[in-house]
Amino acid sequence: MTYSGFRVIREALTGHKGWRSVWRDAHPKPHYDFVVIGGGGHGLATAYYLAREFGEANIAVVEKGWIGGGNVGRNTTIIRSNYLLDANEPFYEFSLKLWEGLEQELNYNAMVSQRGILNLLHSDAQRDAARRRGNAMILNGSDAELLDIAGVRKLYPFLNFENARFPIKGGLLHRRGGTVRHDAVAWGYARGADRQGVDIIQNCEVTGFRIKNGRCLGVETTKGFIGATKLGVSVAGSSSRVMAMAGMRLPIESHVLQAFVSEGLKPTLPGVITYGAGHFYCSQSNKGGLVFGGDIDGYNSYAQRGNLPTVEDVAESGMSLIPALGRIRLLRSWGGIMDMSMDGSPFIDKTPIDGLYFNGGWCYGGFKATPAAGFAFAHLMSTDRSHKTATAYRLDRFRTGHMIDEKGQGAQPNLH
Repeated sequence: MTYSGFRVIREALTGHKGWRSVWRDAHPKPHYDFVVIGGGGHGLATAYYLAREFGEANIAVVEKGWIGGGNVGRNTTIIRSNYLLDANEPFYEFSLKLWEGLEQELNYNAMVSQRGILNLLHSDAQRDAARRRGNAMILNGSDAELLDIAGVRKLYPFLNFENARFPIKGGLLHRRGGTVRHDAVAWGYARGADRQGVDIIQNCEVTGFRIKNGRCLGVETTKGFIGATKLGVSVAGSSSRVMAMAGMRLPIESHVLQAFVSEGLKPTLPGVITYGAGHFYCSQSNKGGLVFGGDIDGYNSYAQRGNLPTVEDVAESGMSLIPALGRIRLLRSWGGIMDMSMDGSPFIDKTPIDGLYFNGGWCYGGFKATPAAGFAFAHLMSTDRSHKTATAYRLDRFRTGHMIDEKGQGAQPNLH
């Protein structure tokens, strides 16, 4: 079924009786050429691009829960490519370009909204750092504008400009950044993969790997053994637990990242803003709620819920930046499991086990990386070569001394 405005009108006139399921709920076959563990955005995108871009077939996605129930549906929906280092900026710019054409390619409304992202600056040192980052972005084909106080005030006049401790001195504007409807990304890629013949197997938890003579032959699941010629793991915050079944210990910690949404408001925020004096970021959803978040919870956890001190900390940061937030009510909160790497950057690489591939360690950057991560992981699984934008995302970079320390905070996952 192809979606269009004419189709909506036709269904409205006929009682909406012609809509079909967006994807098949498949049962596993004994063997696949490619199996992707993880039915989130990255896993579904990997399967889609394996079939669509690289011409592969006999592909399955294995998901322990339901499509959209993991991190892909538990985030603050922001997309951007405002990175500094050469190992990261080309990759995220590639991802942003894929976002820009995603709805047309998938024939699915993912609600891509390039409303712009503004990183606020509060000191001369931050302005210098923003200038360097903006230049790096432009050199890699992205966009960046350095705004003065008047430029920020024109866009967001209600901010606390005169904060005695953190006065606003400008901002780095990334106009092509914005937001995307997170659930629609999962559904769109699932539909796209299904249309390419991919089997999407839900409620199928992996319980072990079958490895013989250094080669991965497939996975044991709650629905039986599924053989695979090539097997990719893309399970975000559960990466350490899943890879431990294959005997691998990863340089990753799992932490909870909470997100929040307020009651619905009239249009207030024209874009996305981030607080340079505290880890706080905020946008407004299409339904009017302010969607915001901050730091991860400061302890290791596999739970999709957080604790009250982090709620208070995020609320305090928001209030110090936007005092008017004190007049609105919090509607709900949720948590996602972040796979925090030791340098704040991800992995897309082959493992020492033949036939087993890994994609993870995305920290805060997983959702915005969805299209490029899927494309690069599919490229790796199909060709056994790293995509040109992901050559630095190696599993052995800590042993070889090639860390990608984007934020300059070293091996402290709680700070990335």
